[in-house]
Amino acid sequence: MTPPIVIIGSGLAGYTLAREFRKLDRDTPLVILSRDAAGFYSKPMLSNAFSANRSAASLVMKPAEKMAVDLAATIRSHVEVAALHPARRVVELADGEEIRYRDLVLAPGADPIRLPLGGNAADDVLSVNDLDDFARFATRLHGAKRVAVLGGGLIGCEFANDLLARGISPTVIDIARWPLGRLLPENAGQWFRQRLEAAGVSFRLGVSAATVSRHASGYRLALSDGSTLDADVVLSAVGLRPRTALAAAAGLAVNRGVLTDRRLASSDPHIHALGDCAEVDGLTLPYVMPIMHQARALAATLAGTPTAVSYPAMPVVVKTPSCPAVVCPPAIDAQGTWQIVASDDAGGGIEAQCLDANENLLGFVLLGGATARKQALAGRAPATLA
Repeated sequence: MTPPIVIIGSGLAGYTLAREFRKLDRDTPLVILSRDAAGFYSKPMLSNAFSANRSAASLVMKPAEKMAVDLAATIRSHVEVAALHPARRVVELADGEEIRYRDLVLAPGADPIRLPLGGNAADDVLSVNDLDDFARFATRLHGAKRVAVLGGGLIGCEFANDLLARGISPTVIDIARWPLGRLLPENAGQWFRQRLEAAGVSFRLGVSAATVSRHASGYRLALSDGSTLDADVVLSAVGLRPRTALAAAAGLAVNRGVLTDRRLASSDPHIHALGDCAEVDGLTLPYVMPIMHQARALAATLAGTPTAVSYPAMPVVVKTPSCPAVVCPPAIDAQGTWQIVASDDAGGGIEAQCLDANENLLGFVLLGGATARKQALAGRAPATLA
């Protein structure tokens, strides 16, 4: 019997690949291994679920049983992969079971970065990285009025904005001088901050949390500038670290993520990686659009047509209704200068462009009403990976 293609991970990356592969090949056996219940849901919806009045259960679009039928796949939920054995093309589960594969795809995602916090309640700090995490977070919010959000990046700001729908006053703490500090130039970042503050979000910027301790019925955070902040719940949203331990233990090349070529192949030609765990041609991009492009390319490769992935310009929509935002960052090594090309301080919006010495567009930021120019600017921006 032909060994199956085995996908480790039932998140957006794993399921999108399975769907794309089944468009091309209905016969090759397909096995999906999942740490959780393996229901299909959209992870990006976790950070705006409250404003949509969604519970953890209602976010599941299809249970594992329905996904198995749709994909003509064997889906194993609540299993833990213990090791990979590339020489034998075998996945070993925690209970000792071994599963042979024709090709293996790593799509386990990433883990939340844990800050080195002191204090007797450091272990109470929550992160939301999957559906189970969201369910725990929602439960802890019952009766809460004050939430401290550690991290003023994309996810931290999205959660802060979403908490307003629960009548909760969030405070965002970040070492940067303005929110979305890695994505926005300062003028745009300050404009973004003012709109979220007007909606009810507070910011403590230029500082970090040092300790989290139990205090009264909640928590007290000691900040790096000597001040304190009281909260009922503390949420950490400081970023993600690709899950590479399995790959590294199996002898695969890893860096920030599992290293792959443009065909998503790791240093072993029968093991591929995509999604948050993958470092493709030096890029780790934890966003939806790269996953879609990766899945289509890898599906074609696994179906017999070797296909290299390419990325067009991929603007990221930040889900902050208090200040809608679209960001298309310039490449890390791009040499350019940010310019505010349109600004309406009355509330209409801001357009910022990163331009090189020849006035070529390298990246852009659109805030408020300026987000209507997303498609026009995306057509001018350079490809992320040509």
